[in-house]
Amino acid sequence: MHHSLWSTLSLFAWFCLSSSVMAQPLPNPKHDDSQGDRFFQIDQWLPTPNDQRTASGAPGPEYWQQRADYQILINLDDANQSLSGVAKIDYHNESPHILSYIWVQLDQNRFAPDARSATASPAPSLAPRVTFDRLRSIFARLTFDGGYKIKSVKDQQGNPLPHTIVETMMRIDLPKPMMPGESLSFSIDYGYNIIDSDLISGRSGHEFFEKDGNYIYEIAQWFPRVVSYTDYTGWQNKQFVGRGEFTLELGNYDVSITVPDDMVVASTGELANPEQVLEPQWIDRLAEARKSKTPMFIVTPEEALENEKRSESDQANEQAGTKTWRFLARNVRDFAFAASRKFIWDAMGVKVGDQTVMAMSYYPNEGEPLWSQYSTESIAHTLEVYGRYSFDYPYPVAISVNGPVYGMEYPMICFNGPRPEEDGTYSKATKYALISVIIHEVGHNYFPMIVNSDERQWTWMDEGLNTFLQYLSEQEWEENYPSRRGEPEKIVPYMRGGYQRPIMTGSEEILQFGPNAYAKPATALNILRETILGRELFDFAFKQYALRWKFKRPTPSDFFRTMEDASGIDLDWFWRGWFYSTDHVDLAIEDVKLFIVDQGDPDEAAERNRKEREEKDPSISEQRNQELPKRIDWQPGLKDFYNSPDYDEFAVEESARKAYQKMLEELDDEQRSLLQRTTNFYVVKFRNHGGLVMPIIVRLHYADSTNEIVRVPVDIWRSNGDVVEKLFVSEKEVVRMELDPFRETADTETSNNHWPPRLIPSRFKLYKSKSGDNEMRRAKKKKEAAEKKEAEEKKESENQANSEEGGDSGKDSPTKAEGNQPDTAE
Repeated sequence: MHHSLWSTLSLFAWFCLSSSVMAQPLPNPKHDDSQGDRFFQIDQWLPTPNDQRTASGAPGPEYWQQRADYQILINLDDANQSLSGVAKIDYHNESPHILSYIWVQLDQNRFAPDARSATASPAPSLAPRVTFDRLRSIFARLTFDGGYKIKSVKDQQGNPLPHTIVETMMRIDLPKPMMPGESLSFSIDYGYNIIDSDLISGRSGHEFFEKDGNYIYEIAQWFPRVVSYTDYTGWQNKQFVGRGEFTLELGNYDVSITVPDDMVVASTGELANPEQVLEPQWIDRLAEARKSKTPMFIVTPEEALENEKRSESDQANEQAGTKTWRFLARNVRDFAFAASRKFIWDAMGVKVGDQTVMAMSYYPNEGEPLWSQYSTESIAHTLEVYGRYSFDYPYPVAISVNGPVYGMEYPMICFNGPRPEEDGTYSKATKYALISVIIHEVGHNYFPMIVNSDERQWTWMDEGLNTFLQYLSEQEWEENYPSRRGEPEKIVPYMRGGYQRPIMTGSEEILQFGPNAYAKPATALNILRETILGRELFDFAFKQYALRWKFKRPTPSDFFRTMEDASGIDLDWFWRGWFYSTDHVDLAIEDVKLFIVDQGDPDEAAERNRKEREEKDPSISEQRNQELPKRIDWQPGLKDFYNSPDYDEFAVEESARKAYQKMLEELDDEQRSLLQRTTNFYVVKFRNHGGLVMPIIVRLHYADSTNEIVRVPVDIWRSNGDVVEKLFVSEKEVVRMELDPFRETADTETSNNHWPPRLIPSRFKLYKSKSGDNEMRRAKKKKEAAEKKEAEEKKESENQANSEEGGDSGKDSPTKAEGNQPDTAE
């Protein structure tokens, strides 16, 4: 940046300046160059609109999606921590295509010793040290007998169906092609061992409590699920290696879960047989909780503690009783459940539209007092806030479960990990971590459980959108809520750093997963809402997207096109910069020039020039040359008129005055008024160092201590994405300027946001230096310590000998035990 260049110009010159400022010179861009043109239209990057997906971003008249309904009988073996059962699948071909085989996901195969997720994983960091738990985890991953054990695959008549397992997927070959509109039923008999979440990381598993011998089971990806077949990719063929989540078909579920009879089960869906599995008082409390405005205990902490108390003989008794819990779920894309003897259960009814949703939490006593205070309330808050920005929650229950999984979402149920310390205290970080993770995971019911995006390919479509709504929900929880993501300034370290790939990157190829897939898209949407579109336009467009794709499967192009279609604003520059590039925001004030109208009065101009000359400091050479003898002083004949007192270089000729008066007489009243204005014209040069174009938001501070916010639309960068000049017109004197004063654009370098330049200090700490020991010093210290110890032992031995001599001086002397108590105690 440079300081102001104060200059004047004639009225004619100012009119020329005005024209040049308004029309920036073109840098001769190649308009078909997507890398150089920040406003490159991304239509050619997006799929061509068709009858399935329209150019407006809405589903087309020929939109279709497949459907799969499930009937599952499953048994939880608490003694061996395993599951076994039969899944009957009714598959409906709603596509216009003929299918000769069906692909099924076998996600548990990820935990087989030879799974790609293990064999292709990079080496962990072993130097300089690893924890015992980490080493146990490495060995557990090598030896765990994981993966599905497929016993049979049969058609509806019980005939075997040929099938081929390919890592985490299985192809079932059909006896005859499946025509459009047809349905097919088949069943899979299977089982698998449940991972120990303390040893092997996963999205489900079990947690063992050694003090009472009980488990918490959080069960997900637990049954063979039909692979998605879509209009844009056919059969989804990306193997499950752990990070890219799921792409699933919607359907109805009828699930019967058999568990030990003293366990409590939380699940996707509505409980269909409460009288067979619940205590009578629990049923009564549920009815009361439906009408309650605060959470009520269904299973109390005391009842949960009592339920934990099983004798070892009961645990070993293979004939121990069981109960079968039956749950029904309609129009969901997945199903998960949790089971334990340790569960406290609380609930409250939440009014959503024309229905009452049961918000419920399940947690052990180890979760108290944090969980009973915050979990169910967080669920209710999420349903209320998310509904305003998308649609009313359509399901009958919403559940949060505490167990081994820190945060994972499924239809109607989610798993959340934060707990207090063993003494019941908890940190501020733990409290807000719990509230935030519950908001986030419950929020996933909307994205992607209902707005059913392809998680395996596009993580940001659910994580980014959901993190954005999580931020909005957190800000409505309490004032100054410590949100980790959403505010633009919090993404600055990531945007400034390297090792990045664009948001539009496949899930398994993302670098810095959390910032890329969660924080950056959430921040981008917040900026789009607050700075680009405004809340009203954004909220309308975002809600249109949610409503259009409710219970359907959108792609990124559907989101981009809907936001433009519903807002009426071309956002290609925004998607290109934020989603398709790794550019960052770094706008700078590079130069400021002040122009004022020169009224043309020659006397005023002469006086101004004279004053400037008088106020100008002499140069260093002029100062030192003052004492030098001058030839003209000792040769007077060299002096002439221009060296005499009669000459005034600033004197005004009468002809100039007459010319000025004639010019005034020829002006009309409006022109004469313009000539007399004292308006300030500031031409500010802005440079785009980061590459990502954004609106220019400037706060102008005036000499009268007032200020003004000026917002320059992003379109100013269309002709030149690197540098641009903008004219600011003011009757007041501007004394300083600052870019992005409210930190709303994620500008990564604030030091160049000020004119005049502002020094922003960095701080350093002082510490005392310590010299390290060398081998000789360590040997010397060791020798001195040994000598000291030897001297102390010698002294102690001498003292003991003297004491014994004194004790033997007479027969009547007390024994050592009686007479030397102080020594003995010592």
